[in-house]
Amino acid sequence: MSEPVLSCLNLSYRYLERFPALDGVSLRVERGETVALLGANGCGKSTLLKILCGLLFPAEGSYQAFGTEVTEDTLEDEQFGAAFRSRVGFVFQNADAQVFSPSVREEVAFGPLQLGLPREHVEERVRDVLQMLEIEDLAERAPYQLSGGQKKRVAIAAVLATNPDVLLFDEPTAALDPRSQQWLLELLVTLSRAGKTIVLATHDLDILEWVAHRCVMLSEDHRVVAEGTPAELLADAEALLAANLIHEHAHRHGRLVHRHPHGPDHHPAAEAAA
Repeated sequence: MSEPVLSCLNLSYRYLERFPALDGVSLRVERGETVALLGANGCGKSTLLKILCGLLFPAEGSYQAFGTEVTEDTLEDEQFGAAFRSRVGFVFQNADAQVFSPSVREEVAFGPLQLGLPREHVEERVRDVLQMLEIEDLAERAPYQLSGGQKKRVAIAAVLATNPDVLLFDEPTAALDPRSQQWLLELLVTLSRAGKTIVLATHDLDILEWVAHRCVMLSEDHRVVAEGTPAELLADAEALLAANLIHEHAHRHGRLVHRHPHGPDHHPAAEAAA
């Protein structure tokens, strides 16, 4: 078996050293895989993503990225820290927490400039990413002039401009209108087909077979309670009910009925894995 891109073993984390967020969580993510972290609000999905991107560090357990353990000390090493930051990108649930520059163009250029890329290369990347995400017309606008969906595109553009190997998304479809949700799901499939490794946290079951190769379910007591393909987890009504991801009415009907944006027989994630 090949070495995983990301590997967590028995992670535990407590806020203020007393409020549990993760309890003995292990996770393995292979290169090119799209993994969905499932669970109700407060189960620890966002905390796990923040550990994966080096914003938080576990109280117990270990986390390795690209074969090297990620700790406060290793991230302070200039060579490893720079390499890690360039290879892992994080898109926050709330774009307002991420978008801060005076203009969209400056926002998208910020990351590559921090990585020390030559300005002419940065300008080329900015141009390419703005075009890819269809926001060239927003380049000179300030973030406060943008809609929620536009801010989400800018936040994603800023991350993609650094060309990371791994992309982390926290509730990517939250608070988006249907058209923006559709666009984002199609982008995730495109990125997967391009070979990106993706980990996304969600409690939106409708998107799983559309985007994910594998799902990992967290319970409300902050532990991994199930793992498998989207089809396997969506068919396990008992597990979904126990994790507070469906209500009793759906459980009584025996299984969860879900619909894809392009119809029930369209499975782009499966195609991307083929």
